[in-house]
Amino acid sequence: MRRLFLATCLALAVPGLARAADCGGDFGTFVAGLKAEMRAGGLSAAQADAFFRGVRQDARVLRADRGQGVFRKDFLAFSASVISQNRLTNGARMATKYATVFDRAERSYGVPRGILLAFWGLETDFGAVQGDFSTRDALVTLAHDCRRPDLFRPQVLAAARLSARGDFDPARSRGAWAGEIGQVQMLPADILVNGVDGDGDGHVDLKGSVPDALLSGAKMIAGMGWRAGEPWMQEIIVPADLDWRQTGLNHAFSTADWARMGVRARTGALAPGQGSVLLPMGRKGPAFMVYPNFQVLFEWNKSFVYVTSAAYFATRLEGAPRLDPRTPEPGLSAEQMKALQARLTARGHDVGKIDGILGEKTREAVQAEQARLGLPADAWPTAALLNRL
Repeated sequence: MRRLFLATCLALAVPGLARAADCGGDFGTFVAGLKAEMRAGGLSAAQADAFFRGVRQDARVLRADRGQGVFRKDFLAFSASVISQNRLTNGARMATKYATVFDRAERSYGVPRGILLAFWGLETDFGAVQGDFSTRDALVTLAHDCRRPDLFRPQVLAAARLSARGDFDPARSRGAWAGEIGQVQMLPADILVNGVDGDGDGHVDLKGSVPDALLSGAKMIAGMGWRAGEPWMQEIIVPADLDWRQTGLNHAFSTADWARMGVRARTGALAPGQGSVLLPMGRKGPAFMVYPNFQVLFEWNKSFVYVTSAAYFATRLEGAPRLDPRTPEPGLSAEQMKALQARLTARGHDVGKIDGILGEKTREAVQAEQARLGLPADAWPTAALLNRL
């Protein structure tokens, strides 16, 4: 479930990782090309041969890559499926058990424990479920596949560098289907750039060392642009007559302005600064004020529903009450969403891939069409909008 980070950008920062993305063709020839690239990047022939010994394509990886239907759930359904009372209880227990590590992460990188706990919990259930795919085989399979070779080819080369320094075993390392490693699920190029030896043993071990995993995750989030000491999300109450056209991640105002529009925090007060009103299921559903740090989380995972759920989970882990679900209007099925995306595309909107997933591009297009048609422009697609289009 971990997001696929901008690995190509990271690769450019690591000598020997960047190159044009070759893919497809005979698998043995493809691997030979990777070996040659590794040698050109400074690894020995023996190191390259050892890294690829026993490598194979994994058809399960390709099936997983093409079947990420979980992100088609709406926010309430998705968040309910990933935020259980057991996870909240375990999160509180982990916060206490590793308090000194979380203190160090916040002191060094400015990332609060709620955020780290949320990703740790959602990615691997606090380290309990780290995946059972061969990391090396998964990365090589995805690099050979011609869907996203520019993302995965640098990851193979990064994994080889980790192997050469003793921080990755290509024959035994196992993780998620997309090649993410360890308790917070980081890709090899991420580890090269952001890996932290948190326990002082001379190695970066994201699978077995909690300090290494949490501090590495904190360093990466800080590098994405996290602003220390600032909030990311809080639940709000919105007035029935709010100008819905001003809501959404593409509209931001000072919280003082929002307060003048009738928006108020459900508990406490709105934080000072700029914020956006986020209505993940429209004006009749849950409502949040989200701050600049919320946008940073999309560098961890591009899925709107995942990021919103992770941010909400982080607030719960820091003591916020359970949200008020209210009574949102029924949404669309996956097939209806695809039909909507096709109609939006036909009207000139860029919704990205027509995949039945309500992402941010689709939400912005929905809001624009709602405004054009005189409907409440809350970015929540309904059957009424589909019929009007």
